[in-house]
Amino acid sequence: MRPKHFLTLLDLPADDVKAIVRRASELKKAPSEATSQRRKTLGLIFEKSSTRTRVAFEVGMAQMDGYSIFLTTGDSQLGRGEPIDDMARVLSRMVDIVAIRTFEHSKLENFAKHSRVPVINALSDDYHPCQLLADMQTFFEHRGDISGKRVAWIGDGNNMCHSYINAAKVFDFELSIACPPGFTPNAELVAKNSDRVQVMTDAMQAASSVDLVVTDVWASMGQEAEQADRMHSFVDYQVNAEMMSKANSDALFMHCLPAHRGEEVSAEVMDHADSVVWDEAENRMHSQKALLEYLLEG
Repeated sequence: MRPKHFLTLLDLPADDVKAIVRRASELKKAPSEATSQRRKTLGLIFEKSSTRTRVAFEVGMAQMDGYSIFLTTGDSQLGRGEPIDDMARVLSRMVDIVAIRTFEHSKLENFAKHSRVPVINALSDDYHPCQLLADMQTFFEHRGDISGKRVAWIGDGNNMCHSYINAAKVFDFELSIACPPGFTPNAELVAKNSDRVQVMTDAMQAASSVDLVVTDVWASMGQEAEQADRMHSFVDYQVNAEMMSKANSDALFMHCLPAHRGEEVSAEVMDHADSVVWDEAENRMHSQKALLEYLLEG
């Protein structure tokens, strides 16, 4: 039987994704109730730098009595040109589950195609589904069910934006996306979800009467050379107090971190006493534990 993979939110049944989020909150309250993964090993293959994702996976696996092996491109034969499908065939005979953080989403798909064990997308240029598990957990813990709510994505139509489009389908909320011209999300993905997703250029309009405002850095990993040009293009897309005032009075603000205060978000919003970004960051560990448990236990 083929293993279950988690490359996007749509790879698992919607009810299962929701169950993972509920389980994450349970594990947050009672960490010792996690199913033991004793003698099981998580392989972490990271071609991009990481803080929250790596720590969440390693600590989470340790709390479940399992082990982690961390490999960067320079640590493995992948950096010397070994085909990704060959690596998948070898590693999946040695470890019980693999999480990959990479650039091209096709690498993940190719690895999963040849893997005997579950593969998790720990971030690719197209999607970041693990972050959405944490974001949804955070919203549920602070505001309850997100179904029927309104969410605004402000900024680049990047991997996080794509995952929010998928989340709108899985969790049944409306999503308004505000991007500068030339930085919009995948048109095909938007078209498939046109019943609940709209794209515009006016950030204030997108934030109007929403329950959640979300943003990300203006230049993601691998786009550092574009930083100066992007600063100019995104100047009207900072999430600040004025923009949050357009949202509902109890609207939450989220950011996957790391954040650049004074760029995509003002320090006032980021460091507000009621900010949930720190809960959101912590929930990466709880939600990834729940995901590991689900994929390893079937």
